[in-house]
Amino acid sequence: MTFIISQACVDIKDGACTEVCPVDCIYEGGRMFYIHPDECVNCGLCESICPVDAIRDEFDAEPTEAAYIVINKEFFEDKVTGWGSPQGWNHEYQTDQDHPVVAALPPQQASSDPPAIVKLADLVK
Repeated sequence: MTFIISQACVDIKDGACTEVCPVDCIYEGGRMFYIHPDECVNCGLCESICPVDAIRDEFDAEPTEAAYIVINKEFFEDKVTGWGSPQGWNHEYQTDQDHPVVAALPPQQASSDPPAIVKLADLVK
């Protein structure tokens, strides 16, 4: 079990989650933050403080958020950053890159309304 960051974080990147994470398992991409699934200790502090409600326990993810389980994992693999398991964020592990699905999303705006959900099938053609 781990936590994931979903589409609500895209282009918002408040960063409060990174300040409370006791193991520094939240890494910054170009348009959103990503949680490393092997480094997360499931404490839930990040979820409790996220101002845009973008963080979920992977087992509580809504169907529209389920793809972000894979997106958070793949961000650390060779297909995106190739970082593997850095064992904690530092300035060396910060990038302008994003998972291809996130990079393909239209610009998001901070709003009191929930973000528009983009179906992965619409992005991967």
